[in-house]
Amino acid sequence: MKKRTALIGALVSLMPIAQPLLIGSGAALTGAALILSLPEVANANRRAYFYFNRAFKKAEKGDDVGAIADYTKAIELDPEDALAYYNRAISKENLEDYSGAITDYTKAIKLDPKDADAFYGRALAKDNLEDYPGAIADNTKVIELDSEYLNAYINRGLAKSNLEDYSGAIADYNKAIELDPEDALPYYNRGVVKGDLEDYSGAIADYNKAIELDSEYVNAYINRGIAKDDLNDYSGAIADYNKA
Repeated sequence: MKKRTALIGALVSLMPIAQPLLIGSGAALTGAALILSLPEVANANRRAYFYFNRAFKKAEKGDDVGAIADYTKAIELDPEDALAYYNRAISKENLEDYSGAITDYTKAIKLDPKDADAFYGRALAKDNLEDYPGAIADNTKVIELDSEYLNAYINRGLAKSNLEDYSGAIADYNKAIELDPEDALPYYNRGVVKGDLEDYSGAIADYNKAIELDSEYVNAYINRGIAKDDLNDYSGAIADYNKA
């Protein structure tokens, strides 16, 4: 039974990883008028702002290909703009170009070594490439820079789980729950780990809490049903499968 539980748990726990947020500059948020009101800005920089703003708007509308083209032009005009590399990385990640995203996040980090979001985005890209040690290292750096960065604990816990460091994963999920006890995801992921450890009663308790916080958490019902099945509670398992 354990293998079946672990397989399904690992599959569904990967789904809700939070993606990095697209970040706009002041110019992007207030429009071209601000760009044109900067008399001391060189023409190349004004053009870079224009391409950055247009890229940002394209990305917001889901046109990642167009956004990448404009961010690339902005970077050509202003190669020290860490934000352009960061946002281009997000668009590349959206297109599943994880290697390209890592390259851009790395450049953004070189330009701004204290940017926790860039380390977090790179960790997600590494996770998608199954570079779990690299993902752990980057999420650890995020936490060094911002000890309350909730998603870094969740995603580091997931990477540790993928490396079968279950005690480390549980510790990270515990910290995430401490930071936000109303977030269903760390309870759910901790339940998956407990299922992997054959602590089915503990897994059920965590799935119960996830469902209490989110009554439509389909994967929690599925995995709770599996854990009940493992404890020979067949009627309870059937009820959860029906609910899912």
